[in-house]
Amino acid sequence: MGIIIVAAALLGTGNAVLSATGTEKFCTTSCHEMSHNNEEYKGTIHDVNRTGVRATCVDCHTPKQGLPYYVRKLYAVQELWGHYVTHSIDTKEKFEARRYELAVRVWTYMKKSNSRECRACHNMDKIDPDRSTQKAQVRHAKGKAENMACIDCHFGIAHTEPEGGPGPQELSIK
Repeated sequence: MGIIIVAAALLGTGNAVLSATGTEKFCTTSCHEMSHNNEEYKGTIHDVNRTGVRATCVDCHTPKQGLPYYVRKLYAVQELWGHYVTHSIDTKEKFEARRYELAVRVWTYMKKSNSRECRACHNMDKIDPDRSTQKAQVRHAKGKAENMACIDCHFGIAHTEPEGGPGPQELSIK
């Protein structure tokens, strides 16, 4: 009986920690470099738009459920390591020096997951072509036909586009 109580307490505590670390407030106040990223996010289409629906850090960078959710949370420990232990990205300047490298990591992740986090909110089958420009209709049809990930075209929409190399479309992902 005691084992069941301890297991339930650990599970409850673990879920509480995962939930607490999955908020916009946590993301933007826990690390200096994330407060900088929050400033560049402000005013983007994911922050302010005609519908009033906002996508926050967690919406774009964390799967909603299941094994991918827990894997991403474990990967976040490495990011905390880089911030608090090695101090490799703990200032705006250090983050900027590594922006392209970090962007490539995110782009690679999003390409491998077929932009799962984007598709959690944006369902291509529900997009009304009458409300899209002709150019957007053509590009979305091409993207669908070529099985492109959302990030292949829609990068730099919530963060400053990094300098230093090719964009996500040109990356070869294995």
